[in-house]
Amino acid sequence: MAFAIIALLLAGALIPLSTQIDVRNSADTQRSMESIREAIIGFAQANGRLPCPADGSVPAGAAGAGIEQVGVNSCTAINSASCTAINGAIPCSVLPWATLGLPETDAWGRRFSYRASQVFADTFAASTWTTTNPGAQTPACAPNPTPTSPTSFALCTLGDIVVWTRGGTNTTAATLGTALAAVVISHGKNGFGAWQTNGTRLNPIPVGNDEAANANGNTQATPQPSPPGYLSWAYYSRTRTPAAAGCVDPIPGATNAAPACEFDDIVLMISSSALIARMVAAGRLP
Repeated sequence: MAFAIIALLLAGALIPLSTQIDVRNSADTQRSMESIREAIIGFAQANGRLPCPADGSVPAGAAGAGIEQVGVNSCTAINSASCTAINGAIPCSVLPWATLGLPETDAWGRRFSYRASQVFADTFAASTWTTTNPGAQTPACAPNPTPTSPTSFALCTLGDIVVWTRGGTNTTAATLGTALAAVVISHGKNGFGAWQTNGTRLNPIPVGNDEAANANGNTQATPQPSPPGYLSWAYYSRTRTPAAAGCVDPIPGATNAAPACEFDDIVLMISSSALIARMVAAGRLP
């Protein structure tokens, strides 16, 4: 037994300190993201909707930092530089940590990116039960009777987010999660495209690869297999991958034998079904 303990200690000593720190930061961030999941669902149970994103460009300590950007009926377009503006609203930017009572950053000191499906984040007064942008939910959700205030979505509501993954002998993308209500992203050690506490984005923001999709929030794709097969906002979650020369992250549906590009994001998915089940358990939905 003593020799086994000594062997374990020696093995730990042989692991570079930088690697040990990376492993610890990843584990700490994943634990934080599980707390984030519970806080988001708890907010929905209390308010009948998902929280809106906060504006990533607001520095820590300034007015509005970490506060969800919500208008009369939906998330508001305070800063379109935070994300692609859809129907006058910002569907993604950073986690509203102050609204949720959570830490501001991941273990690397950067803010979490956050996207909520607009149909789940609209208020009850908006009377939106079905996803229509970027693709139309099929079949459409038309509850009868409709949910009671303040619950702003129904048992048949589906999200507009899809998460893809990659693996195997090529870099072809495969669907990991569809019709998601929300997604939260830590941009990992490299932090490409992450919002920092000073209100600026960490460069370089990758172009044309999976980390770019996670940072910019403007990639669209139709998940396969269907249903639900409508056009959705595409994000990626996959095994950590080092930088590689000649790498390619092909669009969903395309095949390429080149190595996948650098990736160290950590992605948390909140499915429509899981959120609705928790709302039912809390008595917010029949």
